[in-house]
Amino acid sequence: MAKKLSRNTFIMETPPTIHSFASTVGKKEGEGPLAEYFDEVEEDSYFGQKTWEQAESELMKRTVSRAISKGGLAPDSIDYMFAGDLLNQCISSTYGLRDLNIPLLGIYGACSTMSEGLVLSALMTDSGLGGNVIAATSSHFCTAERQFRFPLSYGAVRTPTAQWTCTASGAVVVSPKATSPFIRAVTIGKIVDMGVTDANNMGAAMAPAAANTIKTFLQDTSMEPGDFDAIITGDLGTVGSKLLIELLRSDGIDIADNHRDCGAMMFDIEKQDVHAGGSGCGCSASVLCGYFLPKIRSGEMKNILFCATGALMSTTASQQGESIPSISHGVYISAESRISD
Repeated sequence: MAKKLSRNTFIMETPPTIHSFASTVGKKEGEGPLAEYFDEVEEDSYFGQKTWEQAESELMKRTVSRAISKGGLAPDSIDYMFAGDLLNQCISSTYGLRDLNIPLLGIYGACSTMSEGLVLSALMTDSGLGGNVIAATSSHFCTAERQFRFPLSYGAVRTPTAQWTCTASGAVVVSPKATSPFIRAVTIGKIVDMGVTDANNMGAAMAPAAANTIKTFLQDTSMEPGDFDAIITGDLGTVGSKLLIELLRSDGIDIADNHRDCGAMMFDIEKQDVHAGGSGCGCSASVLCGYFLPKIRSGEMKNILFCATGALMSTTASQQGESIPSISHGVYISAESRISD
């Protein structure tokens, strides 16, 4: 049973293993600097389907199926799934995963969905209730633009602070097997709203939530930024990353040397015309599964703090003038199962 340090933070008594993981991305993501790290780069934005929404469901299904097979498992050996996406009613998850016949708990944390899924999977497995538990998410540029902004044919001009929703998916199988990488601790974030109303500046809206979760985790565990090879945010992009560092410095916490942002890593900012970087819950999920987890497993990295961050907005709320509440959840992933004294 996990040890509760505060109402936010839990240390795993028997740290669950990230047994297997997989990542899939689209063509534009495959033209970026991380292309070699993903399991699959799909050139067809429709993923062989008739609509973009069906494409994202196929994207999710492929990624989850690959994570299962890479672990030498079958769908009937998976006990539960935590999955969600950006679309109304999480249709990418429900339509994409319906044929796997695995008990599903749908979740929504916007772009924080991967860290939320990992938090829930780790707590369930450590409690003894879960055996093999999947955490998965996805996003697709065309589906997100249609739902949250404008139809692509509208030709709207994107502002400099705007980010590019990644066509990407990541999935992990969390299990009680004692092999690296281990989930050692988690912090459940709280909603932070600093009054940002610009839906084209997600980095500014989400940075305060990331700062709050990182600060809470470090305080609750008595750890320091230097204890980690990387403190990873989901998709703050270039704008939000700068704000995050400034916010934490104002609290006496300096993460500038080891902060990595998946949205800033996904694309070549200068060459790919994505403005402030990547976004979408598939962004952090695919970069975690494609880039960071293999480095933990190989021993190249020892400890990372993964804090995907989500803007809990909707088109309806934005059109009514509401500000953008955000949330971030922290997941401490390590090559070792115990915290050193």
